Amino acid sequence: MEIIIFGAPGVGKGTQAKIISQKLEIPHISTGDILREAIKNETELGKKAKEIVQKGDLVPDDIMGGLIKDTISSEECKNGFILDGFPRTLPQAEILTNIFNELGFENPIVIKLSADDDVIIKRLSSRRVCSNCGYITNLSELKDPDTCPNCGAKGTLYQRDDDKEEVIKNRLKIFHESTAPVIEYYKGKAKILDIDGALPMDEVTRQIMEGLGVN
Repeated sequence: MEIIIFGAPGVGKGTQAKIISQKLEIPHISTGDILREAIKNETELGKKAKEIVQKGDLVPDDIMGGLIKDTISSEECKNGFILDGFPRTLPQAEILTNIFNELGFENPIVIKLSADDDVIIKRLSSRRVCSNCGYITNLSELKDPDTCPNCGAKGTLYQRDDDKEEVIKNRLKIFHESTAPVIEYYKGKAKILDIDGALPMDEVTRQIMEGLGVN
């Protein structure tokens, strides 16, 4: 089962990708992870990517496409995979289609997690991180807003810059302009599951599994 998961920042796609990966026993492929892994292992594409990253530039689509192709054609992905973080743009979607065609993947499934911007802004701006243990929590889940629920440290919870409202709004703007049109591209090319990402996590998972035809 070849799955692509889409969604705005904060909609929960990373969380759901990990859950689906465990339930279906297929790898969760995060583009950030495979980029770091290729650089660490000093593969041919990894060396090229490292030079670009060290200059502070974005890794070109063709190199990312090559890294993804290497990964999804590996033995680890013989029973399928869930791809998270690519494609983000229409050119990347076309690259991925070419890769799928080359590898004979004919029936990709697209999971689209949706939520209103105000829901995402509220969810992300309420997120806090513990400077002591790195645990991520949400103000709505805290009994004591000054105490880490994981390690018990006091006064260690802080808000990351990425979780501040103006930054979130900008990230959502970029998503709507560049990534959201990719869904239109996949209409007619793949089965699309449109799931309400604002629902409770367990219900989102249930609906995804039902849409995939898995009990």
